[in-house]
Amino acid sequence: MSGEAFDVPIVQPPLAEVLGTGHVVASTETPLAVAPVAVAVRRGAAMPDIATAQAVAQTLLAAKSVAYPDAARGAAAGASFDATLKALGISERMQPKLVRAQGGAGAMTLLAKGEVDIGVTFLSEIHEPGVEVVGVLPREISQPTALVGYVSTRARSPAAAKALLMYLSSPEAVDVYTALGMLPSR
Repeated sequence: MSGEAFDVPIVQPPLAEVLGTGHVVASTETPLAVAPVAVAVRRGAAMPDIATAQAVAQTLLAAKSVAYPDAARGAAAGASFDATLKALGISERMQPKLVRAQGGAGAMTLLAKGEVDIGVTFLSEIHEPGVEVVGVLPREISQPTALVGYVSTRARSPAAAKALLMYLSSPEAVDVYTALGMLPSR
């Protein structure tokens, strides 16, 4: 959070790091939406079972390859999926099968081309025509990523920034988030 001045940053956890920069007004924290991580397969492929943690582990271990966004490049969905693999206790066994892509769209492109069996990214990033959503990962192994807005300490018009955050957390905005595959945060 450096460089050009901004009025309203929309960020994800860890929020302590964001607050520690001094660039946001802590009291303006406004939950906006949450983005769950989902599993996809090529259109027409069998839909694997991902209803439980055990089913997810079995599905992933049975796959020849899995594409997901590269956490090392800053992909929050990738960091979340890395944590899921650790929570399942299969991280080491999955390493030879993992294909880290440039973002969620990159993972879905690999899936649509048939280069991998399964794709994983935020539900809101699954738009590739050649893929189908299986579903979101169970919360017991994958917490959705929260999106939170703040007013910047350098906002040109703090009142306008607050008004924008009010709109972005309104019922009208919730309808848009839902249509895009996100869930309301409240």
